[in-house]
Amino acid sequence: MNITGVIEELKKKYPGKKIFLNNRQNCTEILCEVDPTSLHPSHSEVISIIDKTDSHHHDKTTEIYKVIKGVLTLIVDGRKYILNDGQSYTIEPGQIHEAIGDETWVKCSSKPGWKKEDHLVTKK
Repeated sequence: MNITGVIEELKKKYPGKKIFLNNRQNCTEILCEVDPTSLHPSHSEVISIIDKTDSHHHDKTTEIYKVIKGVLTLIVDGRKYILNDGQSYTIEPGQIHEAIGDETWVKCSSKPGWKKEDHLVTKK
């Protein structure tokens, strides 16, 4: 992943928004908080640039992944879905999921707003 290029593009498109890397040594996802939970607990929105996410689930949160740019492979409860530009998929609480892309830009909307304690990584 071109971390520097992605961060520069995010800063231009979403000035002043917080940007996070999932892992500085082996970055496979970059997140930009567009509309954070801290402003209203009922919902949140991030732009996620994905090469690969960890397999995980949420007990409370419903997420909608919408592809902005690129192709995203979503694996939800063991089933594979391919999403292209403009396509979306809703992930319900309890569904184990992971995403695979190639610097794929995804708008992720969450209800209620995303919280770290509700992001439960699946044990391998």
